[in-house]
Amino acid sequence: MWIKKYDFDYGRRMLLEKTLKGVAAAGVLAPLWPLIGNAADSSKAYPDELLSIEAYTKGKIKPGDVITANNVEAVKDLLDPIAYQQVKTMGRRINIVDSTKDVTKLFPADYLQATLKNKGRAKLDSAGNVFTDNGEPWIGGNPFVEPKDGVEAAANLTLSWGRHDYSMYAVRDWDIAPDGTQAYQYDFVWAELNNTARVDGKVWNGKKDILRYQSVWFTSPQDTAGSSYLNTWYYDQRKFPDLYGYLPAFKRVRQFPTNQRFEPLVPGITFFLSDAWAAGDPMLTWGNYKIIGRQPMLGAIGSRNFMGGYHPNYERPVHGGPKNQTFHDVWMELVPECIVLEAEPTGYPRAPVGKKRIWIDVRNGMYVAYVTYDRRGEIWKSFEPCYAQYSNDKVTVKDGANPAWSWVAVLSHDIQANRMTRFVQAKEVTGGYKSGYSVGNDDVYNKYLTNQAIARLGSA
Repeated sequence: MWIKKYDFDYGRRMLLEKTLKGVAAAGVLAPLWPLIGNAADSSKAYPDELLSIEAYTKGKIKPGDVITANNVEAVKDLLDPIAYQQVKTMGRRINIVDSTKDVTKLFPADYLQATLKNKGRAKLDSAGNVFTDNGEPWIGGNPFVEPKDGVEAAANLTLSWGRHDYSMYAVRDWDIAPDGTQAYQYDFVWAELNNTARVDGKVWNGKKDILRYQSVWFTSPQDTAGSSYLNTWYYDQRKFPDLYGYLPAFKRVRQFPTNQRFEPLVPGITFFLSDAWAAGDPMLTWGNYKIIGRQPMLGAIGSRNFMGGYHPNYERPVHGGPKNQTFHDVWMELVPECIVLEAEPTGYPRAPVGKKRIWIDVRNGMYVAYVTYDRRGEIWKSFEPCYAQYSNDKVTVKDGANPAWSWVAVLSHDIQANRMTRFVQAKEVTGGYKSGYSVGNDDVYNKYLTNQAIARLGSA
């Protein structure tokens, strides 16, 4: 049989071949990053079957359709195993939209500019840390636009989680019990300030040995309000962060052990510090990184996922599960090429996690799906994000000209216990805290990111 060069399965065969040969370059029909640099258009890098869900499924699924238990088999290989089970057995629905081809919609504008400006300047030292070609801490954007191995792919996730030099997320969270009832509801605030790996190319406060400060404090309900935590991350990714917490019942700040990165911060929540951005621990405290595949994937990455036009506080419609409360609505699209990355928690001998698997969009280096396995090798949890460019609402950004880009919602599902944590990046939460990115003259470090700050936030 004569197989034409660009037959229906050409794109998938080429992704498989790239994995087997260890090819780092993104794209199938043409190299991806020159196209992004010239016109920000990724469409010429891929055949139709990797850009159109209708072509990929041979007409079984098209934009505007909804994935349900009746048609999920057509996209089973495009979903992580927990998402598939959610649709197949728990009544979850996934809305399908056209694929994003304009890569500017997948980044904050200044982060994309820094990625293009600094392309090719990142190096790994003998320990595996990222430095520039002149030996300085990383200067902004993704360090490895075409990662050659798992450590380089992990570096893109780790060095700048939210892709802003400073981010404050006002988070509204709902925790759903196995019977479908709401067990808990929390409001909390998450703040992260990069010292290094900043898009402005600077080192904040001259501290080259610090990667970031990150804090979280709970503002509701009353019995949890005041619980607050501070992580100080070192630039050396072999070092464990310093983790401090303030618990109102004890009225003091105390240091927590590193292994508490794999425990819930408050009752009922399935989200661990280790889960953040699929890179919640320093990347060299994990090991055995392997790129095990390249494939298309469904991901919730488009602007339709922003709820500013639907709800004044960016909250989302919900559905599914025993009480129609388990899942929030998402709009997914075909992502043409994802790196499939695995790693093991080699620095945490008592970690309950055996390994994690991450699907990373090669166009922006951000994860679109993430699952963990327990020590027995059984699948345990998923952490599924939604992203959007905030194109139809006013959100604080540094330059005041470009729409903000960020995550907008997460589903964190412990499938073994069948407990769901779903949360959104709200416009505002209890206490008057609002989501926003980058800073002007606001001294966020002293307000939110010191031991004195978390004690003050906890006792306020």
